Amino acid sequence: MVFKKIIFATAVLAVALSSLAVAHETKNPAAPSSPIDLPPPVHHVDLADLLDVAGPFQTFLNYMQKTSVIETIQSQADHTKAGITIFVPRDPAFAALKKKKKKKKTTPAIASLTKAQLKSLQLYHALPRFYSLAEVGSLRWLSPVATFAGSQYTLNLTEDIGTIRVRSAWSNAKIGSTVYQGRVQGVCHMGHGIPTI
Repeated sequence: MVFKKIIFATAVLAVALSSLAVAHETKNPAAPSSPIDLPPPVHHVDLADLLDVAGPFQTFLNYMQKTSVIETIQSQADHTKAGITIFVPRDPAFAALKKKKKKKKTTPAIASLTKAQLKSLQLYHALPRFYSLAEVGSLRWLSPVATFAGSQYTLNLTEDIGTIRVRSAWSNAKIGSTVYQGRVQGVCHMGHGIPTI
């Protein structure tokens, strides 16, 4: 019985001492570094630089710069809470598209598109909100999904055992992986198909 009292007294003493240690306040808190506490800066990612160095996306980037779509997308990423998700075709996708066009002349070649059509095509590759890759896969339940080009230009997304595809009348492009994912920006690279308008 005496042993139980000693253990109980020790436990009570330990709890009391630890409570005092937790409740102890610093008497001289550090002075703020400036009179105005500024929020942490938002991390800016230059999407043109990212596409330039992250992979073989030069063809898509060149079209985005030619139509000034890169500025529109950068502004959406930098100045909105919604953010943006971009599906970026790799350069081999454009090469494969050119070969397809030679064999079958059902859709206009990219080179024959007007600047307005080319701009719509570029905006068609972006969603006006940030989605992680996992969230992109769950968009299949909402298909068709409106793109940055407007609600008349939608994407049909499917997922089968972790493989996400963007389907259109002209292609069935596979989304390969995330090239970059930030707080409000997501860039996913696509396989060898380009969904076209």
